[in-house]
Amino acid sequence: MIEGIKTYGSEDLLNKIKNLEPVFLCTIATTETSKIPEITGAGASPELTEYTPAADVEFMKTGTVLCMDEIPVSTEGEVNAPTPALITTAAINAGDIPLIVVDAGCKISPQIETEKVGNDYGRDIRTGKAVKNPKEIFENAKKLGKELSKKYDYIVIGESIAAGTTTALGVLKALGYSAENKVSASMIINPHELKIKVVDEGLKNSGLDLENVDPFDAISAVGDPMIPAVAGLTIGSDVPIILAGATQMMGVCGVIKAIEPNFDFSRVNVATTLYVAEDKTSDIFDLAKQIDENLTINIVDPEFENCKNPGLKTYADGYAKEGAGAGGAMFTALVKGVSLKDLQRSIDEI
Repeated sequence: MIEGIKTYGSEDLLNKIKNLEPVFLCTIATTETSKIPEITGAGASPELTEYTPAADVEFMKTGTVLCMDEIPVSTEGEVNAPTPALITTAAINAGDIPLIVVDAGCKISPQIETEKVGNDYGRDIRTGKAVKNPKEIFENAKKLGKELSKKYDYIVIGESIAAGTTTALGVLKALGYSAENKVSASMIINPHELKIKVVDEGLKNSGLDLENVDPFDAISAVGDPMIPAVAGLTIGSDVPIILAGATQMMGVCGVIKAIEPNFDFSRVNVATTLYVAEDKTSDIFDLAKQIDENLTINIVDPEFENCKNPGLKTYADGYAKEGAGAGGAMFTALVKGVSLKDLQRSIDEI
């Protein structure tokens, strides 16, 4: 038992990685779906959501933001919750965890070094033509995953993409999963009706035969570039994988299952925050159960109610909840031996 972590499923992988050295990947991408008003809170305005992925990783790497004037915030009404990227930064610093940024396809490119696996950003999924080259992104990422697994003991993969829960819903629904009303949101009010309406419009315009859907066709129609990238990194790896994220990662796992029906999910764990696990407007556990019975979920309770920063306390109220791999980054720091108190101190300082 590690302080701050509760495991739902097998603890075999957790016990295996305790004394091993990880690398943290933040996979970034854009979907123009994020510009639909009220679909995401991952930015101060719909237009600024396209800057969030680049700004997140710039801060993680340099401690400052280069592509815009301010650090991104998750907004809803009068509440401004600090971007989860600040939490990720604090956790990887506290755990002395190396960081690699993987660019799957961004409209706004970060002004730092990245591993590029995609060359084009995602379009509005209502068109039914969301991602131009998902198979190419997947193959590039698969190759990168194999290379990185030669250098590190295990790989932690986070993501930053605004409106990623909507595209995850789209892909899961296209693949036949019961996902409506089960994906999370960066806002306290989860706009399920809007997400479902957007996804249904995209599926209708895509012309997909939902009785028999190829996973890459599903991504091409209603997904985003992050999904094939993380699926490729995971399938390509020869070492354990921690998927650092919430219901977006369920979209990734659904794609992995569709590409490789016999994929061994015992070598993959998901790590996210208590704020997602206890979110009554979503259900990560049901989604995981539908995909594979061996899919283990680790929940981190960072006890932000004990932190000094008032913005962090909004997470406990249901704002932001997760993102930029924050839950998985905290999980990894705790697994490496950082105490919960030291982790909180590092997050408060950032």
